[in-house]
Amino acid sequence: MQRYSGFGLVKHALRHHEDWQRQWRNPEPKAQYDAVIIGGGGHGLATAYYLAKEHGITNVAVLEKGWLGGGNTARNTTIVRSNYLWDEAAALYEHSLKLWEGLSQDINYNVMFSQRGVLNLGHTLQDMRDIQRRVNANRLNGVDSEVLDAKGVQEIVPIIDGSKRARYPIMGASWQPRAGVARHDAVAWGFARAADAYGVDLLQNTEVTGFKILDGQVVGVHTNRGDIETRTVGCVTAGNSGVLAGMAGFKLPLESHPLQALVSEPMKPILDTVVMSNAVHGYISQSDKGDLVIGAGIDGYNGYGQRGSYATVEHTLQAIVEMFPIFSRVRMNRQWGGIVDTCPDACPILSKTPVKGLFFNCGWGTGGFKATPGSGHVFAATLAKGEPHPLAAPFSIDRFHSGALIDEHGAAGVAH
Repeated sequence: MQRYSGFGLVKHALRHHEDWQRQWRNPEPKAQYDAVIIGGGGHGLATAYYLAKEHGITNVAVLEKGWLGGGNTARNTTIVRSNYLWDEAAALYEHSLKLWEGLSQDINYNVMFSQRGVLNLGHTLQDMRDIQRRVNANRLNGVDSEVLDAKGVQEIVPIIDGSKRARYPIMGASWQPRAGVARHDAVAWGFARAADAYGVDLLQNTEVTGFKILDGQVVGVHTNRGDIETRTVGCVTAGNSGVLAGMAGFKLPLESHPLQALVSEPMKPILDTVVMSNAVHGYISQSDKGDLVIGAGIDGYNGYGQRGSYATVEHTLQAIVEMFPIFSRVRMNRQWGGIVDTCPDACPILSKTPVKGLFFNCGWGTGGFKATPGSGHVFAATLAKGEPHPLAAPFSIDRFHSGALIDEHGAAGVAH
């Protein structure tokens, strides 16, 4: 990959952008690939990158029906953490967090990963019991985590209303110092450029319309730009995973819901960590530009809309203002929604399917962004070897038949 000195950066900055080197190629589809990734978001692009880098499989196409990183990757609130309750989930998210810590250097692209810490607030005695249980589980798994009392929370976030008269009195929190945020579009662009440098074809505006299946084996995909032959397909299509599974002739235990977020007008730095509350289904951080980034839980209805409902916005802002009265007069600049697919146990699917050679990576619900590098890393290994990576094995579709579920509702009950 090309690197510039300080003089080189100045030289290129003074040139008109029409002359800038493109970050990735815009090739025509080939007739055949060793592997096809459906979905050009963060997880799909990470999968393609690790397939090339770790496994030497470079004859790969990423098919994206829109623009790279234009789906949920562009419609999330960028929180990264690994403090999950159960061993299987904690191992997967901690694997991802360790990759985050060296990601900018690995792909030679600044993803603006900021380890500013994440607070998960407790408002009741039951909240605090759940927090203590999760923190103890985290520490047994080598995940940095600690229990704070109300005074400890106030020391980290002086502007929060920690008084006893608050509508949601704060009794304490869990605190993960290594957690933080990253720049979502930089993550997509960085993985895209790095994959392209290995020779991966990134095919935008290329929609998959069906699968070619012969004797139970996938042998290709139908697209709006023609058929492509391949015997290995990885579907990483977030809220549309159920639609793709239907094209292949089977159902997934998923529901798709809108997930909303808001961004305020910019202001001077005032909040230097991430504050989450499962009880009120709201969370907040401040971006590097000064915007307040505010998120909610999923809308209660199923759907593929990217706007969401006013009731969820109203409830979330009421909760944020109750916890942060100082923000009561801040104006909201914009609101958006993404489409998330959720599993009954609030954990993802990383799995083989009834169709040989067809694999699915989906069901991340509200926790997809934080898993981006880890998801891509283990899914690439699964595609390359035809068998699940050890960290992916517990997340097989088969768990919904065997009953070996990984119930993470307590640690993943709020959008993040």
